[in-house]
Amino acid sequence: MNMRNILLADDDPDYLFLTSAMLRKMGFNVLSAHSQKEAEKIMSEVRPDLAIFDLMMEHDDSGFILCHKLRALHPGVPIILATAVAAETGMQFGNTGNAAAWVKADRILEKGIRAEQLEAVIDQLIPKK
Repeated sequence: MNMRNILLADDDPDYLFLTSAMLRKMGFNVLSAHSQKEAEKIMSEVRPDLAIFDLMMEHDDSGFILCHKLRALHPGVPIILATAVAAETGMQFGNTGNAAAWVKADRILEKGIRAEQLEAVIDQLIPKK
């Protein structure tokens, strides 16, 4: 059976390690990137089955940029944008209303999501074969 590839990009090494381990336990092959630049290199070489991008990495809008670039390179690949913006700033945003037009992510999730919640979202976006 071919393992599905998830591209995971986050500049927080602890979050990257823990989320990678969680995804591997779910049965995914994880392509880890520690930066926007590294994620861009990976997605230019591999078409992932799904991507999870941190919103803020080297730049405050790294996640948004990665969403747009992945959509251009590999249309149809589901994208989850992970963010701690609400916890850090109190600001809320999501992919509804006007934001849906420019946020190219299929889901926006607050960091701290439990494994079973993440797995449920992934199953909605890329159903098991």
